[in-house]
Amino acid sequence: MSDTTKRDAGFIPTDRLEALTDAVFAFAMTLLVVNIELPESFDPKTNREFLDGLAGLADTFTAYLITFFVLVSFWFGHAKQTAEPEMASPGYAWAVLFHLLFVTLLPFSMLALNRYDVAGAVWIYGANMILLAVTALLVARAAERDSGRASSSDGRVELGLLIVSAVLSMIASLWSPDYAMLLYLLNLASPRVARTVYGR
Repeated sequence: MSDTTKRDAGFIPTDRLEALTDAVFAFAMTLLVVNIELPESFDPKTNREFLDGLAGLADTFTAYLITFFVLVSFWFGHAKQTAEPEMASPGYAWAVLFHLLFVTLLPFSMLALNRYDVAGAVWIYGANMILLAVTALLVARAAERDSGRASSSDGRVELGLLIVSAVLSMIASLWSPDYAMLLYLLNLASPRVARTVYGR
């Protein structure tokens, strides 16, 4: 199919989607740090009080680091996409846009998690992570279909592990919302798990 025919069929240049993707990821990553704030009532009189106030942000900072590195891993996944077509079909474009929808929701999910120490906040965050992983899989499938090339299975194990850690975190939040986020650290093992699965 020629580029003119593809444009007539609703295809758009993939580089337009790539530019939008980079901008959305950069904006979401920037918004994450805005959620790290000391209470307005915080008024330390000594260095010790100030350091104690910072120590009180440990949970928030942990959530920030986890969320930031999850976004980085998704951005890397997009950047390394080998089966990406030169012209994006409407199906591929919508898959990318739905994925970006859940990227833009991550700052809100993290804000809810930081402000409310309840299981419901962990569930919102976990659901956001699961939807990010599912839409990333849909993007990869649409890219394979449009390009006619099967990509390697790289990323699927990592996305599966992210879904598992999100579900475990949501379950753990029923007992301890404070420690539920630590289950996302399971994702640090994803390279080793991937090597085991793919035999590399």
